Amino acid sequence: MSDNVSVESNLDIRAAYLSAEELKLAASLLFQSYHDDPVFLEIFNSEKEGYEQRIRASIREELSAFWQAKQPMVGLFLGDSMVGVACLNSPDDSVGTDRFWHWRLKMLLTAGYFSTKQMIEKEQKVMAAVPLKKFHMLSFIAIHPLHQNHGFGQHLMAAVDTVLKEHGDSEGVAVYATSGKFKAFFEDANYEFIQDVCVGKVSGALMVHYRDK
Repeated sequence: MSDNVSVESNLDIRAAYLSAEELKLAASLLFQSYHDDPVFLEIFNSEKEGYEQRIRASIREELSAFWQAKQPMVGLFLGDSMVGVACLNSPDDSVGTDRFWHWRLKMLLTAGYFSTKQMIEKEQKVMAAVPLKKFHMLSFIAIHPLHQNHGFGQHLMAAVDTVLKEHGDSEGVAVYATSGKFKAFFEDANYEFIQDVCVGKVSGALMVHYRDK
């Protein structure tokens, strides 16, 4: 797997697989983007004190688990600045939560039992609804708030598509869109709506981008 993920642009934009040194920056970007996500607000009990600490811990441990499992994490860069990030579960390994036993233990210690249980149930519900056998799961995707609505999302999705093309045994990419604007964004990127999936009191859209035949 090469370090760079091809994107075409007249700007100084590049997509590349994250290095270990870039994980903290990616975690900060994801925290800003997912702080008000309906599913995270529900799972990590935003009305209870310590919400921000719990969501930070979750994102940190998720990225650590991705890194240790050698899952594809792509950063989008404008010059030397990271403006976007996407994290996928690849079909090379089991995409279920079983391989994250170490992550589960650390999550229990940092985010608490209830939040950890909710995260696992959310992942199991979404994964069970995907109508594919071998696929990538787009677990995180974010563009820095200062760079949104400038076309960077399309560049990041092009990089995700490149990751899919690099894995010939993957049937497609699935994603769980938790708001109407996200659903519209993925529709524009050729993702098809499969069904609504409820996580607690929150309903989101399961969507799939199928590999080109």
